[in-house]
Amino acid sequence: LICLLGLASLFACGPKQTETPEELPVALQLYTVRGDMEADFLGTLCKVSEMGYDGVEFAGLYGYAPADVKKMCEEVGLVPISAHVPYAAMLEDPKGVLGQYKEIGCRFVAVPYLAPEDRPEGGRFDQVIENVKMLGKVAKELGLQLLYHNHDFEFQKIDDEYILDKIYASMDGKIEGEVDTCWVHYAGLNPADYILKYKGQMKTLHLKDFDCENLASGPVYALIDEDGVAKGGSKEDNGFKFKPLGQGRQNFAQILAAAEEVGIDYVIVEQDDTNDIPSLEAAKMSR
Repeated sequence: LICLLGLASLFACGPKQTETPEELPVALQLYTVRGDMEADFLGTLCKVSEMGYDGVEFAGLYGYAPADVKKMCEEVGLVPISAHVPYAAMLEDPKGVLGQYKEIGCRFVAVPYLAPEDRPEGGRFDQVIENVKMLGKVAKELGLQLLYHNHDFEFQKIDDEYILDKIYASMDGKIEGEVDTCWVHYAGLNPADYILKYKGQMKTLHLKDFDCENLASGPVYALIDEDGVAKGGSKEDNGFKFKPLGQGRQNFAQILAAAEEVGIDYVIVEQDDTNDIPSLEAAKMSR
């Protein structure tokens, strides 16, 4: 099937454009190019490799068998470093679902998002913590490391502690962090400082850029106030927009210096919405 559907793409896939070794390998979260992945899985992997990305983080397998995905990554020269897998899907069949990504060759699997009903205000948060601990234990038994990837809601506070910090503190070493630098900054915090705070507790992080209107001279428009209470309004009200790396408000020199200091193995580029830029072009701009 791979040969029949993707032979032309594979033959077209040349060497990576990167001319010198990178001290800090760079992967692409394939959610960035999800439409392209659905239309041409192998061809898109090939293009990502040609851009100079060293690895990928999956966001769905689009019906392909793990063995086939592993083979495609080998053929185009990409390391399958990680995957975002829905919490509910992992919970239904922990060994079966996590085992697929072990077969592909991933080192990490991340809990990518918690639905509103699974957050503290939804009433099931304590059970979610216990379930994620269980998933982390199963992952370790399979030779994987479970990660938790944050969004913005985790920067509200419970008992004067950020929800994200509470999650990390509750996991007894069974999971590691995958800090999304966009949402840390959007919450009014310094991403580099937050990375340094968790030295030794994460090996990957997300590089994501954005812009918004209310920047003033201090931190960006904050999701929370000084007391950790959620503010009204929305990102859209403030003109929030995802950007290719370097096109927005992030200080990536500072972020990457922190990443190197804490021993990050892979930085992972993600752009949730490429807006009016074709997704592959946005991914190339970020690289």
